[in-house]
Formats: sequence, C-alpha cells, structure tokens
Amino acid sequence: AAASRVFAFRDARWAPDPVLEPGAAVRTPQPVPLVIDNGSFQTRAGWASPDPTVPAEPLLRFRSLAARSRGARGGAGAETQVGNDLGSPEPLRWLLRSPFDRNVPVQLELQELLFDHVFQRLGVASQGCVDHPIVLTEAVCNPLYSRQMMSELLFECYQVPKVSYGVDSLYSFYHNRRQNWPCSGLVISSGYQCTHILPVLEGRLDAKNCKRINLGGCQAAVYLQRLLQLKYPGHFAAITLSRMEEILHEHSYIAEDYIEELQKWRSPEYYENNMHKMQLPFSNKLLGSTLTSEEKQERRQQQLRRLQELNARRREEKLQLDQERLDRLLYVQELLEDGQMDQFHKALVELNMDSAEELQSYINKLSLSVEQTKQKILQAEVNIEVDVVDSKPETPDLDPLGSEQSLEDVESINEFEPLFAEEQPEVEKPVAAVQPVFNLAEYHQLFLGTERIRAPEIVFQPSLIGEDQAGIAETMQYVLERYPKEQQAILVQNVFLTGGNTMYPGLKARVQKELLEMRPFQSSFQVHVASSPVLDAWYGARDWAVEYMTREEGWITRKDYEEKGGEYLKEHCASNVYVPIRLPKQAPRTAEALAPSRALTSSTGNPCEQA
Repeated sequence: AAASRVFAFRDARWAPDPVLEPGAAVRTPQPVPLVIDNGSFQTRAGWASPDPTVPAEPLLRFRSLAARSRGARGGAGAETQVGNDLGSPEPLRWLLRSPFDRNVPVQLELQELLFDHVFQRLGVASQGCVDHPIVLTEAVCNPLYSRQMMSELLFECYQVPKVSYGVDSLYSFYHNRRQNWPCSGLVISSGYQCTHILPVLEGRLDAKNCKRINLGGCQAAVYLQRLLQLKYPGHFAAITLSRMEEILHEHSYIAEDYIEELQKWRSPEYYENNMHKMQLPFSNKLLGSTLTSEEKQERRQQQLRRLQELNARRREEKLQLDQERLDRLLYVQELLEDGQMDQFHKALVELNMDSAEELQSYINKLSLSVEQTKQKILQAEVNIEVDVVDSKPETPDLDPLGSEQSLEDVESINEFEPLFAEEQPEVEKPVAAVQPVFNLAEYHQLFLGTERIRAPEIVFQPSLIGEDQAGIAETMQYVLERYPKEQQAILVQNVFLTGGNTMYPGLKARVQKELLEMRPFQSSFQVHVASSPVLDAWYGARDWAVEYMTREEGWITRKDYEEKGGEYLKEHCASNVYVPIRLPKQAPRTAEALAPSRALTSSTGNPCEQA
C-alpha cells in the first residue's frame, strides 16, 4: 500500500501546435465565427459552425505565455515563441511574459502575438485581413480602456468585420442550463488569478453587486511551492511551479471542515494512509566508481586515441611552422651565395642574427627537426591501432615505437591533461566496497500530508498567506445580504461553480456546508458544478455564436467602432453591462461670471496705452 502511493512527476513537455487547414464549411456560404476563450492561464480557440463536419471543440489549447530569446552570438536575431512552442516553461521561467495583469489584458503587443499564433495555426490568412467574426471572452467588469485597446487591435490591425465580447463564467453558466434551471443564480468562478462572485437575476448580470477575490490557482501554486521548499531545502531547485501545479491538479482536495481535517492528520494512522509521496528524478550513480575492468580498459583506449589525435595534430602544425621558417632561412642563404650582400645583411638584421655561421647553425637544427617530425608522423600513420595491455595508473607512452619523446611532445601532453582529468585511470576498487547508507529513491521523495489541503484552502482563508481579504464564504454572504430575502432565496437555488480552480474534490461539499451555516433554518439551496469547468466557457461562447450568427444582437461592427469608440459594447445575455464614459460638462459662462474679468481688464488696460 505504501508503494502504491508513490507518484512520479510527469514533467510533460508541450507539443507544438500543428498548422491546421480550415475546411470548406468554415468559409462557405459565409465565414463562420472564430471563438477565442482568452484566459489568463490558457487560450482556447476553435470554430463555431452548425455544420457537423466542423469540430465542435477547441482546436487550439495553449498557455497564454510568450518568451523572446535574446539572439545568438553569431548574429541571429531574437526569436519569439508562444504557447506550446515553448516546450517547457521552467528553463525559460525568467523570460516568460503574459499579456495579463491579474485577469485583464494590458500588454497589447503580447496579446497580438497570441492572436497571430491562433490565426496562423488555424490556417487563417491574416496578412491582409481576418474576414471571420470574432467571439472573445473578457473579464467581469472589464475596464473600458482594456476593451478599447482590444477593439482597436482587432479592427485596425486585423480588419475583422465584427466582434462580440462576453464573460467566460456567464458563457459557462448558460451552457450548463437545463430545462428546469431558473434564469437566476449565483455564479462562483475561480480561475488562475482571481475568484468572482456573480449574481445573475432574470438572465442578466447584476454588475453592481459583483465581487472579486484576488486569489486563484496561481497563488495556491506559489504557496505550495513555498511550503515544500521550506520543508525540503535540499531539493529547492527541483520544486518548480510546474510540478506544484501538477500536485494541485491531481493530489489536492478541499476539506469540508478545515480544522477538523487538520486534527485527523495529527493521527499517525491517518497520516500513513492518506499521505502521498512524490518521486523526484534522481541518478542511481554512486559516489564511487562502479565501472567494470573491461569498461575501464575501453575508456583508457578511448583516452589514448584522443590524446594521439591531439598529439598528431600538434605535430602537423609544428611541422608546417618549422618548414615555413626553414624556407625563409634557405632563401636568405641563397642571397649570400648569389652575392647580394646588401639584401643578405638586411635579412640577417630582420632575423636578429649576427653572422652567416649562426644562420647555418639554425638551418641545420631546423632541418633535423623537420626530418624527425616527418618520421614520427609517418610512423604514427603506420601504427594506427595500439594494443593497450598495461593498466598502470601512470600515463602511458604516447610514442608507438617507444622512441625517445621530444620535450615539445611531453609539454603537449601535459597541456591537455586537465581536459581529461576526470578520465584518468585509477586503481580498481571492489564495487561492493561502496554501498549506499540510505534509500536514495526515498531521499528524493516529497511527502505530501497537510500540504494537500493547505494550498487550496487559501480561497476560503486568504489570511493563510497574509492576504487581508475575505474568502469565498464571507464574500458570498456579503453579496447575498445586499438583496431582499425573496431574491436571496432565488439566488441560492442555483449556486453554480465554474473555472479551472473549482475542480478540487470536495469543493461542492464545502460550499454546501458554508451555505448551510449562513442560510436560515430549514431553507433550501442547490449547488451545481459545471460539466467541464475548464472548457465550458468556450462551449458556451460557441453555442451563443451559432445561435446569434445571423442576428445583429451582441455584435459590434466596424461602423459601431468608428462611430462610438473602441470601448463600446453591445450587451447580450452573457456580456458585461455597458457603462459609457461620461465626461463632465463645462458650465456656460454667464454675464455675472464675465463681469469681474471685464472689470479687471478695464482696470489694468493696455500697458502701452498707460505708458
């Protein structure tokens, strides 16, 4: 049972998104809408078409991240990678950039990179324009400036015909509607950066009473990373954010009663039965050498071959230099034989020599050195294969014929010895002499006990990480108290949970427990969970796009953008509430207000006239 609770990290690498070819049904008889769920954690994109040949699911799913390399030293320019093209986020953690601040896109140049990636991989020709309508999700109560910049990007850069904005959690709410569901409800949406409490009355969002908690899956992952790094300081670098997100998604849960659950974890039996062990990657190599004698012999042979190649290369270079110098000296000697004494004496001065005897001595030495080097090169080529029999620790003779090595050859070997210091032959020791004193695999394991419930608990108790905010239960009670009792009873009949951070086991039971404590005695309520908390926002946006494809409701055309500005929004069942910018009007200047200024002008007069 203990072995069955050991889990290995997947450390899965992201596969690059393929370039898809859009089918004919996407463009005929008219271009179908392109649905983009623009989330702060993940971007999802696909087509909205009633044609059964078009997949009714997102074709692209990638992290909303981009990284720009600094360029190679060889002169190559910087390369920008987006989403799944990054492979793994950990090596590029300090280069990753996101267009989002919390859940609001503010870096539009990075948002343009995400759009380019979507259009390119879906096969949309975005060089001239994108002739498909766009359905885009946005944050609850999105700032007008953010929507203005997004509309400017879509209409001015991509020349889209029309666009529609909607709230992701409301799309998920309407996608999960059933026949017996009321049109009102309380939506609890918890994502990567934020958690929202959204009251919906008669099918429309009550934006005045929406509340946001600045906590989500990102803060839970960072908190879990801090807990485990303090618990295992020896594995500080191995405890990465990607692995913490994997633990949150697969090994964490929400406690129905947090204090009571902590008391259970105090029991040794409960700890042993519910503790999960996460296996970190490690190497089985011991500190001592575990190579056999044959493997060591092979490594010595490889070392000798490499040293012989390096030595032969040095000899060839030395031979070339000596031959060039010898040719130069022979040319100067020919000047002496031809009787050109002036040029001969100038050449001696350049060579820093005093007499012809010294020149002849240098010529003899160089000729002897060149002949010896040529012989060694020829002998080395004949004896290519060297049989290594001696296994002594000292460095073997590199000269195959056993002849006396020159001083330069010995220096060349000593120069390259530091490069192969780790491969120097050693005296063999018995392998059994080096044994591990502990279980190496167990040393590289993370024991998850109360950490399984501490990290996701921060959305109910933000004070665990020092945040001065209210949790989900307090915020939900605050929102309900802003309505009369009749509307409170209507809202609690449909409490809807959606978002990627609501997929923890036990969250539904925890919300039911909190509602039971805050609602009156014998009152009823119902809690529902989205069928797919992560993808239902895209499915709901697709359903809306298919239903309203030929209508004008909810679509912002280019004419609307040019006449009413980029912050303009056409409301629909899943959209935000449009609040136009109201500039304060300047009060008209009355005669009483103008009188003091006229009097001041008449009293001062023209300085020239006064002079």
